[in-house]
Amino acid sequence: MKVLHINQTDIIGGAGIAAYRLHLGLRARGVDSKLLVATSSSGSDHVSVISRKPYLEHALGKVTSRLGLNYLNIVSSGSMIDHPFHRDADVLNLHNLHGGYFNYRALPKVTRGKPVVFTLHDMWSFTGHCAYSFDCDRWQTGCGQCPYPETYPSITRDATALEWRLKDGVYERCDLHVVTPSRWLCRLADGSMLGRFQVHHIPNGIDLAVFRPLDTRQSRSELGIPQQAAVLLHAAASLLDTRKGADLVLNALARLPESVKRDVVLVVMGRGGGFLEEETGIRVMDLGYVESEDVKAAAYSAADLLIFPTRADNLPLILQESLACGTPMVSFNVGGVPDMVRPGATGYLAEAENQDDFAEGIIRLLDDSALRERMGIRCREIAQEEYDIGMIARKYQDLYNEILNK
Repeated sequence: MKVLHINQTDIIGGAGIAAYRLHLGLRARGVDSKLLVATSSSGSDHVSVISRKPYLEHALGKVTSRLGLNYLNIVSSGSMIDHPFHRDADVLNLHNLHGGYFNYRALPKVTRGKPVVFTLHDMWSFTGHCAYSFDCDRWQTGCGQCPYPETYPSITRDATALEWRLKDGVYERCDLHVVTPSRWLCRLADGSMLGRFQVHHIPNGIDLAVFRPLDTRQSRSELGIPQQAAVLLHAAASLLDTRKGADLVLNALARLPESVKRDVVLVVMGRGGGFLEEETGIRVMDLGYVESEDVKAAAYSAADLLIFPTRADNLPLILQESLACGTPMVSFNVGGVPDMVRPGATGYLAEAENQDDFAEGIIRLLDDSALRERMGIRCREIAQEEYDIGMIARKYQDLYNEILNK
């Protein structure tokens, strides 16, 4: 079986990392898996970069941007069918189609004659522009009068009703099998314009040989973290991202008692974490943006708790990695977070955007080392039971076979 994944990147960003992990898991099972991406960082022979027309697309983008329509300036998407990876593929597995590299109106041409799995990593595929709609449900009825034009991918003019209709028209001419990593996104997709297709729930997979519980003392020693401190880990690609709760984490940490603050070291992974120490009065160790999975595993293993103050998420890889490393988590009850942060079992699930509740979760778990130990064991068990990349790759392979046999 030859499978081609299409995504914006290979090993950068949540969707890219998830797609690449699936690609490796499939290859480990003997599947001839390849990727077509806009930007490649892996250096793999099994990854190729999509051909583009940058000057023409940039010029057209000035027009489509003023109209409030994203990605319609990408005129090169249809030529993807001429790439050897595409010609040879038995199955296409689409991932993030937004990000400035693909024109969704080319989807019928790109998918014609090929069985297609469409893995969703956010809500963009069925909204009038946004990747996350937060408290807006206008995507159910056709969008328009968008309350969040500035949210990613932002628009300069409200053409969300038109974009919604364009996407709906595109799907009328496609035959897709939709996969969602979280139960939350599965419910939303099933109630959206994508509900015309069969919607499957298959989580992202993770390599449990890489992300595993390591010796805490050794991990702290390797990273230069004080052995006796209470260690909180906060991680995001961009720690300044409001969707990831940049302001919420500040407010929650400010609510911690001074006695707790004195004993805490906050370890941060991601870009832009330098402001946290000055704003919170807590000792901060900034690891910066970390690409090494071994360093990530050490950071999770060094921490007593992962704190993840997200406003909207699908099935965050950071939570999955923490789970696999046996590190309990504190997060908000939003999106697909409850799939992994299970109250009393793997962590503390605070009411959405309630900083007091979030701080209470940190205090409660830091005060109870026996509970954290039990949670750590259960975290690893759930990772083994539900998220092992070999098992997830098999589920995808079974779906590919099911579609091919039809």
